[in-house]
Amino acid sequence: MSTLKPATVYFDADTHRALRLRAAAADQSISDLVDQVVKLALAEDAEDLAAFGERKREPNLDFERFVTALKRRGKL
Repeated sequence: MSTLKPATVYFDADTHRALRLRAAAADQSISDLVDQVVKLALAEDAEDLAAFGERKREPNLDFERFVTALKRRGKL
């Protein structure tokens, strides 16, 4: 098991109450619930970074030139 590190996180009253209720319904602590959500967010970030890495060799598309081309073709 990994070593747990303490952190202080502040929530507004409504968010804290929702977390308490959700944690109780899942029979887990708020810390465990927050840890799971943070891990999910980090996993999504890792997926995004991997997708960016796969596409880094694609040519950049200049937005102004793209819009101008759409206008020229009557799409806008």
